[in-house]
Formats: sequence, C-alpha cells, structure tokens
Amino acid sequence: MKKISIFFFGFLFLITACAQDIKVDPKFANTARKLDTKNTLQTIAFGSCNNQSKSQEMWKNVVVNKPDLWIWLGDIIYADTKNMQVMADKYSVVKNNIDYRRLLACSPVVGIWDDHDFGWNDAGKEYPMKRESKRLMLDFLDVPKNASVRNREGIYQSYVFGESGKKVKIILLDTRFFRDPVERTSGRNKKYLPNHDGDVLGEAQWAWLEKELENSDAQINIIASGYQIIAKEHRFEKWGNFPKSRARLFELLQKVKPAMPILVSGDRHMAELSRTTLVGLENPLFEITSSGLTHTWKEKRKEANQYRVGDLVIEKNFGVFKIDWSGKQPKVMVEVRGLKNRLFLREELF
Repeated sequence: MKKISIFFFGFLFLITACAQDIKVDPKFANTARKLDTKNTLQTIAFGSCNNQSKSQEMWKNVVVNKPDLWIWLGDIIYADTKNMQVMADKYSVVKNNIDYRRLLACSPVVGIWDDHDFGWNDAGKEYPMKRESKRLMLDFLDVPKNASVRNREGIYQSYVFGESGKKVKIILLDTRFFRDPVERTSGRNKKYLPNHDGDVLGEAQWAWLEKELENSDAQINIIASGYQIIAKEHRFEKWGNFPKSRARLFELLQKVKPAMPILVSGDRHMAELSRTTLVGLENPLFEITSSGLTHTWKEKRKEANQYRVGDLVIEKNFGVFKIDWSGKQPKVMVEVRGLKNRLFLREELF
C-alpha cells in the first residue's frame, strides 16, 4: 500500500507540474527569432503593463518600428494569484496571441517582472510563490534551461549586444524578489510611506550590479527597473520609497561612471521622461518610463515631477530607442509611441 501511495502522489505531482507549463500552440513552434548578441542594436522597443484580458492591438504598432530587441519592463500579465496554474494559463494567452507572435518572429525578447507578473499587487520578498513564478516567467521569455539566472535567487540578468565599438549592455534589475516591505496610509488617495532602512535589491544583487557596471565596455548601458527610480513626488511605488537604495544606486553610478547610462522603467500606466544630474557623470542621467500597453489612467490629471522633460503622456504607449552609430560617439533618440504608431514624445538624449 505504501508503494502504491508513493507512486500515486508522485504521478499526481508530475501531472500538476506539467499542467503549470506555458502552452504554445504547435502552429507557432520555432517561429520566434533567437537571441543573437552579436547583432548591432539600432532600434530597441520596450514597454510594460499588458493585461492579457484586454486588447493586444499595440503589438501591431510595435512591429511597424522593426525593433532589433524588445524589453519587457514588467507586468507582462496580470496574474495576482498564488495559483501557478492560473499564472501559467495567463502567460499562455499572451504567448499565443497572433500579434505578439509577429513581434517574436522579428525581434528577440528579454525582460524583467514587476508586481502583477511577480505574483501579487505591490508585493515584495514576502510573496510566498516567488520561486515558482520565477520559473514561469523565465519560461515565457524562453531563457535557456542552463542559464545562470535559473540557479540563483531572483531574475536579475544582463545582456551585451553588438561588436566592439557598437555595444549596448542591457542590465535587468529585479526590484521584487528581495524588496523589503513598505507601509501605506489608509483611506482615500493612499500613499506609500518611506522605508528609511529598507532595501530594494538585496546584497547579492547589489554586488552583481557593481561588477556588471565595472566590467562593462559597452558604449551604452541601459538599466531596467520595474518601477520608477528618478521621479519621487508621486504617492505610488518607486525607488523613492527606499531612499537609501535610491541614493546607493546614484552613488554607484557616480563611482563607476559607466558610459551613457540610461534608466528605463514601467509600472505607472503612463509615459514620461525624467532627467537629473549626478556629480561626476559626463552626461545627464535620463529615465524613460513607458507603461500602459493595454490600459492607462481613467482620467487625465496633473502629477508633479520636478525632473520631467516634456509632457506627461496619459495614453496607451510603448517606448523606442533609436541609435545612430555613424559618428565617433553614438547618438540616442528616445520616442514614446502609441496606437496607430502615433508619436507622443521625442527627445535626443546624447
């Protein structure tokens, strides 16, 4: 009887494990473009906040721009669950969407998570299923089974694209797996309170990040975070809720001085460009927030951001970097686009 029980529960575990795989329609087998890090990047598209239950029409507009790379900035799906079967099914909806498959056919994809694909709204290290949700996300992104990220805590990764003299480094930070808790006020217009002793990345990831920056010989270094780093006046999630971590990141950039650092973030269901100046850096530090592939604010409103450059974009959107390698130094243009490929914002960064 004991052997039968062991066999039964083992069989049940296998069924459950298999059921939690992300299913891809056989007709899409081998249609995704493989990641080639030797490719010189000239057009990089990015975005976040993609509710799988809403229209996926934005992908047609992304594809029109013929990106050499797509970067997910989090909220690939809205899972908000501890049930990994539910999460896997939601990933499958996106993975099998015909327009998203067209993007995969023309552009390799990398990315990070934010809260809703991590597992729960505004969750941090306390989310109990974070290791299980990590596997599902890496599977969705087609990260190889032997990749080092699968053998450590968190999903932080880096990629270097291009040949010597035309390199772009993509540093993907994990701002969920290790993040300390934050408290929020009650009542209407709830506001997150600063955790003055709390941390965003965790010591292992901080050490990794420092080495990634120190060892970078890239001409452009793009650092991706699930939520905003520079903007600090709004009441929602941000690095500003962890002032020590925000200051530590800026101090690290000042210490290492990587070439052309650019921050990218999601989460906010809108888009904006922020700029600050750090002593010791040759150029201003820019952050482009692109969020709202499927939804944005229900109503337009003003929001303070002393660092904002240009207008606040309260429309469904995605971001695009256009890199010109023809001169001695690369030129980087950032755009925010939306449905019908409409241009909302354009700014030359360097």
